[in-house]
Amino acid sequence: MQQPKENTVFVGNKPVMNYVLAVVTQFNNGAKEVAIKARGKAISRAVDTAEIALNRFLDGVVKKEIEISTEVIDTDAGKTNVSSIEIVLADTR
Repeated sequence: MQQPKENTVFVGNKPVMNYVLAVVTQFNNGAKEVAIKARGKAISRAVDTAEIALNRFLDGVVKKEIEISTEVIDTDAGKTNVSSIEIVLADTR
């Protein structure tokens, strides 16, 4: 994954609708693209965020790019692989 962009929503352990609201707010403030990023167990929540935002709240917005990767994280027990995802939504209006 590249450096965080200005319009990036990092998905964690909060309820999905919190992240959906963040994505919708970014588009309502004039963003042309919004990236949704997550790692590990939060990946499914990131996918839910993108789908709910697209299907319920945002007309004229499409999935532009989906990137999956593995990040190596240093822990006390050594190195661990963690899956990550970046979903880029783009405004076509």
